Amino acid sequence: MLKRALNKIKEDIKVIYDNDPAANNLAEVIFCYPGFQALLFHRIAHKLAYWKIPFLPRYISYLTRIVTGIEIHPKARIGNRCFIDHGEGVVIGETAIIGDDVLIYQQVTLGGTGSEHGKRHPTIGNGVILGAGAKVLGNITIGDNVRIGAGSVVIDNVPDNCTVVGIPGRVVQQKVLSHDGVLMHNRIPDPVTCELNRLKYELQEIKEKFNERMADG
Repeated sequence: MLKRALNKIKEDIKVIYDNDPAANNLAEVIFCYPGFQALLFHRIAHKLAYWKIPFLPRYISYLTRIVTGIEIHPKARIGNRCFIDHGEGVVIGETAIIGDDVLIYQQVTLGGTGSEHGKRHPTIGNGVILGAGAKVLGNITIGDNVRIGAGSVVIDNVPDNCTVVGIPGRVVQQKVLSHDGVLMHNRIPDPVTCELNRLKYELQEIKEKFNERMADG
């Protein structure tokens, strides 16, 4: 079990080097990356919660939030090679499930929509990127390789290989808008602008047909 835990820590460190060019050395990663620290202590709290030990898992989660600004419920399930970048304000609810190779930016919330019991938080697939400030709410499923743009609010299921933006979140691209697995925020289309442009072209077409009929008498 110790060997498995050490392998997970090595993976967590490697994924930081792979995703953040500002990571210069091991000491910085261990002592200056709150996402790494939050995941490390979450794994301890999660194991204690799995063993049904009372109070202590939640207290570890509470202390971790004070130190890192990241709140992860001990019962949340997080896969391998998750990277929480910056991390301040990230909230991951009790019944949230996160797959492998997920990238989470600051201010992301994986939350519920009410006081119901049971599964009430999102399930996040593999290879997902959650942009800064994204809110994914309720018992919904986010497919593999989905990119959720910054500030989006997602309340419905999202299929695999999509890009989602807006409030509420809308699928704007079936093919992932990314470069080497990184979400290209500057290339995400605005669904409201796209819809307004479509209406503009339709109105122009109607005007042209009307003018043609008027000219014909």
